[in-house]
Amino acid sequence: MELGRFGIWLPYREGTGDAREIESLGFGALWVGTSPTLDQTRPFLEHTSTIPVATGILNVWRNEPADVAAGHARLRSEFGDRFLLGLGIGHPEATSDYQRPLAKMRSFLDELDASQQPVPREEMVIAALGPKMLDLAGERTLGTHPYFTTPEHTRFARERLGPDALVAPEVAVVVDDDPDRAREKARAYASLYLGLTNYVSNLLRFGFSESDVADEGSDRVIDAVIPHGTPEQIAAALEAHFEAGADHVCVQPVGNEAGRAADYRALATVLV
Repeated sequence: MELGRFGIWLPYREGTGDAREIESLGFGALWVGTSPTLDQTRPFLEHTSTIPVATGILNVWRNEPADVAAGHARLRSEFGDRFLLGLGIGHPEATSDYQRPLAKMRSFLDELDASQQPVPREEMVIAALGPKMLDLAGERTLGTHPYFTTPEHTRFARERLGPDALVAPEVAVVVDDDPDRAREKARAYASLYLGLTNYVSNLLRFGFSESDVADEGSDRVIDAVIPHGTPEQIAAALEAHFEAGADHVCVQPVGNEAGRAADYRALATVLV
């Protein structure tokens, strides 16, 4: 599967309205986010013709492995290698029975392997943040699709996984050349994630302080996690992930009240 350098990450609840334009603009992949099921992912494959489509991510607490394996087989049968299964553990604040996430992910992969139509390792990735989950991604899948991270985490993931695994971070961006306004938009997006244990713990692991992640987040953490500015400035910031070892970056424009389409077009002029 060829993902290209840049893909687009978008919430499945926003529908397929922008999918064809994302494909026509030349982005390399479409990541369907906010924990879709495979049935909710299917329309994005149906409304496009060539672009790879990945789940970013399918939540392993909310789906049965046997159903996922069968659904994966159907999508690959109908759409070939355009479909990539992205798996994730979610976060404890959203799952009442969340416990032993590493054991849960390992068990889920074991059950996929034991299904009547097993999912080949090269057809799935894990949204891994910590070292043990990254190790599991490297042992059992094509690689990793981390979310809400920095280039330093990308470098860590590459070093942990070695040269052959896929490292494909999601990066939210704000296309706005006014720094104060852009940071305000970035903070509005970041507020959810700065209240979630796994993302905050990961930021602390990579050199940010408790004061950086408190309240609405410091300028330092906002600027590191959510590049903002002109399309050219954003492109330069995204390049840091490639310099750190990323193979592919899936970009999520946020903060445009008029919709994301204008941001897709603006970013395509410098990214594609």
